[in-house]
Amino acid sequence: MLSELSIRNFAIIEQLEVSFEEGLTVLTGETGAGKSIIIDAIQLLVGGRGSQEFIRHGANKAELEGMFIIEEENHPVFEKLNDFGIDFEDGNIILRRDINSNGKTSCRVNGKLVTIASLREIGSQLIDIHGQHDNQELMHERRHIHLLDQFAGQPLFEAHKNYHDIYERYVKLKRRLETANENEQQVAQRIDLYSFQLKEIDAAGLQVGEEEELEEEKLKLQHFNRLFERLNTAFESIGGDNHALDWVGSAMSDLEDAASIDKELSSQAEIISSCFYSLQDVSHELKSIIDSMEFDPMRLSFVEDRLALLLSLKRKYGTTIEDILIYREKISDELDQLLNRDARIVEEQEKLDQLKKDLEIEANELSIIRKKSASVLEKAIMQQLKELHMEKSDFKVSVTRKPANVFDSNGIDDIVFLISTNVGEPLKQLVKIASGGELSRIMLALKTIFSKHQGITSIIFDEVDTGVSGRVAQAIADKISMIAVNSQVLCISHLPQVAAMADHHLLIKKEVTDNRTTTAVAEIFEIERTKELSRMLSGAEITSLTLQHAEELLSMAETRKATFH
Repeated sequence: MLSELSIRNFAIIEQLEVSFEEGLTVLTGETGAGKSIIIDAIQLLVGGRGSQEFIRHGANKAELEGMFIIEEENHPVFEKLNDFGIDFEDGNIILRRDINSNGKTSCRVNGKLVTIASLREIGSQLIDIHGQHDNQELMHERRHIHLLDQFAGQPLFEAHKNYHDIYERYVKLKRRLETANENEQQVAQRIDLYSFQLKEIDAAGLQVGEEEELEEEKLKLQHFNRLFERLNTAFESIGGDNHALDWVGSAMSDLEDAASIDKELSSQAEIISSCFYSLQDVSHELKSIIDSMEFDPMRLSFVEDRLALLLSLKRKYGTTIEDILIYREKISDELDQLLNRDARIVEEQEKLDQLKKDLEIEANELSIIRKKSASVLEKAIMQQLKELHMEKSDFKVSVTRKPANVFDSNGIDDIVFLISTNVGEPLKQLVKIASGGELSRIMLALKTIFSKHQGITSIIFDEVDTGVSGRVAQAIADKISMIAVNSQVLCISHLPQVAAMADHHLLIKKEVTDNRTTTAVAEIFEIERTKELSRMLSGAEITSLTLQHAEELLSMAETRKATFH
């Protein structure tokens, strides 16, 4: 649910902090007090379209922030947060949106910057805003199939999982076959290209690690004279005419003799002895290396040519020899598939045909469940419409097969909600219902059913009760209260019947301070609430009769609400 809302410099609101509770919260106040501005702020907070016109005059930017508390562990919003790499804990989700005077917008979810599109996706899982003329979820036909599936529950979910597993394999194989069925000229060109590339790579006889070895050898060959001179000088210094080894050998003999007299000199004698034999070994090794050294200009030319070849291949096929060999395996497999494509296409087409048969079986199972659920849903909606005094209406869920039996991720069904609001009139698509009063009641009937299945944490009704009165007004109040049993509901209303059903009543007032208009919000209780209902009943002057009527409304509302829980 929406727990906290913070609004700064938005329209006529300078600064506003509002806390919301579970159940039904009704916002009332005189026309122009700013009730709809608060709903506009929430709508922008969850990804609605905004502009710099919303910024309060004289301010640089408008700031909106809201905290949602989600207690349901498997709520779909958490999957969305994972998709966008957004951290969350304890079920708390904080949305923030800033609208700057230059028209730019910044959006954050739990502190992470996101795009407006991402904010909208996340927000759609948290709040459903319905105004009298809004095109919200129920007015989008593409969503009707999802609403019916949610209503159908677990049997549908299990059948859909079986279907979707086959569908993913079907789509993947179908795409592969479409790729394989490219025109002959393209296939021939790819065969020629891959054949040439394989021949060029194989002719090189590449070995992993050879480039490093060749670079080392090139360095030695390029600096042969310098290397020879340094080795020869080192040898002469150790075992040449300077007789360095002879002097160390003499020192070793002297220390060994001294150590036979003074045992404390044994360690020094051992060190000199070790140095003598190590130097002797190095001297022999250097002599062997020097004797074997011979400059080969042809070898240097070969190494340089080989490195140039490797560089050329890396430019074409990969940044390293390992990459080139991996690419070689890839095109080898693709070439094999191209050369044997006819047989493979026949084999995979047979697999695709079988998958399509399996897909149709599972799709038909989905259709059977949907048709049964549609029948139950129709009766449930009809009952709701009857309670809303639309007993002459007819509601149907149309379940038809897609044209040309085309499969999609949801099966083979097209689902459309149809309604007729008067006897003798044909059923029409729900999206084509034009009457505001009728549309409001139809939406409430649908919401009463679907609020239990949609997983939306908060539902907002913005003056959906406009144009109704009497028994219809009370019926609407009852339905909104019923919906609030399963979801948090925020409702802007001018109907005292709706306000009386509120679990929490917020009064919106417009105030003028320092020649600037601001909006203030306060929760009202008991006497103040009775006065507000009295104002809504009378439209102007509060009398003892309207106060008595307001008290009676509140008493009746408590009795009616008790039956909904």
